[in-house]
Amino acid sequence: MKLICEGLDLSDAVLKVIKATASKTTNPILEGIKLRASEDALTLSATDLELSIEKTIPADVKIEGEVVVPGKFFADFVKKLSGEQIELSLDEKNSLKIQYTDSEGFLQCMNAEEFPQIKELVNPEKVVMKTRDFRDLINKTIFSVAIDDARPILKGCLFEIAQEQITGVALDGYRLALVKKPIISSTSEFNCIVPARTLGEISKLLDDSEKEIEVFIQKNYMLVKVDNTKIITRLLDGEFINYKQVIPQNTASVVTINKKQLEFGLERASLLAKMDRNNLVKFDVRDKLLTLTSSSDIGNVTENITIALDGKDISIAFNARYFSECMRTIEDEFIRINFTSPIAPCTIEAAENSEYLYLILPMRIVN
Repeated sequence: MKLICEGLDLSDAVLKVIKATASKTTNPILEGIKLRASEDALTLSATDLELSIEKTIPADVKIEGEVVVPGKFFADFVKKLSGEQIELSLDEKNSLKIQYTDSEGFLQCMNAEEFPQIKELVNPEKVVMKTRDFRDLINKTIFSVAIDDARPILKGCLFEIAQEQITGVALDGYRLALVKKPIISSTSEFNCIVPARTLGEISKLLDDSEKEIEVFIQKNYMLVKVDNTKIITRLLDGEFINYKQVIPQNTASVVTINKKQLEFGLERASLLAKMDRNNLVKFDVRDKLLTLTSSSDIGNVTENITIALDGKDISIAFNARYFSECMRTIEDEFIRINFTSPIAPCTIEAAENSEYLYLILPMRIVN
């Protein structure tokens, strides 16, 4: 194998695929990045058997071939060469020569035949939607997935695909995020559960454009192509929680409030709440006022925010972080908070034409 490529292209590709290498494994090949030179391109691949990422960059290929380089060292090395033109050449002893300007380095590599075969999808289902909608769907749900291993199925987002709409749902037992987005087309109606880790990597590749993106699903796998990058992931297998049963159908109090005022008030109140293990902020709804209070050993904070109330007064408390994290994803000027009782979850949605719904469980107030 022998080729010449631009250091900036190589560095960018390595930093993308390195995310799919295994960090803790007894199989060293899974810590590597496979390089495959053919025709006028260099393809880099990495996999931990759950997530695979491939990136193709232009290259002047003199001799075709493939090899697996140690991932972390190769990534650290080439990102220092982003301004250089790089020549890569492999000898018969699997030693890779990295030549740049008047300098060179040598790297002992692994046999490409030992690298796992990356899954190829055959006749998959396909969903087509706008890039910005897919990115928004991910970013507005992913923060609500579970992070512990107690219920592995909750470490992913449920996607429900219909003919004109995709619904994304994530929950961790304390909160729920539900977002609906339009789709351009789909080959059929189906559901799948995608690991949050994969969605996080996909989101980093997407821009806020009106371009179309194709998402392919086949049995236990999903494939997304973005420019010259492919992400293939194994889907989570199992039954997702029946989230519709969790969402309250009746409300006793509906509060309409300016989103930014609530967000900033929560940020100030939570400065003290963070010092408490439960991060508790109390919400007191009275007539035309929402009062946020938090306290700790060093003091207390009271925030008053003007609201419109339809229904009963209510006192209820929440983990401030759960509220703040969903506030950051909301772009509407006004939101509606629906309360049922001091011990029942509240829901948050846009004041008009909502495409999202957030649910948060309250915390017990100890007097």
